[in-house]
Amino acid sequence: MSEQPARWTQATVYPDMWADPADDPRDQGVSPDGELATLQDFLTGYRMTLRMKCEGLDAEQLARRSVPPSTMSLLGLVRHLVEVERDWRNWISDGDPLPKLYGERDADFDGAVAEQAVVDAAYVDLEREQAPTDATLAEHPDLGERVGKNGIAVRELMVHRIDEYARHCGHADLLRECIDGRVGQ
Repeated sequence: MSEQPARWTQATVYPDMWADPADDPRDQGVSPDGELATLQDFLTGYRMTLRMKCEGLDAEQLARRSVPPSTMSLLGLVRHLVEVERDWRNWISDGDPLPKLYGERDADFDGAVAEQAVVDAAYVDLEREQAPTDATLAEHPDLGERVGKNGIAVRELMVHRIDEYARHCGHADLLRECIDGRVGQ
């Protein structure tokens, strides 16, 4: 008997989807007009995808590590993105950098333990860190504008944010499938 969970999806229309189109909160119908709106739409979609991949799992499942020696877990990914959002504000700012929230390198993954309080805190932290990053970038609607000490273009930062979430959504796909067999985009 295999210890691997059977592959399954909640979708009934397209078997390679996470949810049916009518139930998928990422499907907003018509795509937005303009480059900035498109970039924001993609970022929102990947943020939602990460949350969807974590839904319905308990603290133990969210903290479950992938394969040794990796410390990657779904909870670790959420905590990592908290740190990344915080760091992006450092890129935008001319001031002193914000310190890491969870401590030293890899503490975001190492501290992703199977406790509901840690899970709850990670989601609160993520929303708290996303909001000021979004608000700060909203002050710079010109994608060609250069911001921060290093003069990074707003467009580059937006694309980097999308890239970071998309890459980790790919990790989340594999982690979720290993936990309970659920698959889909």
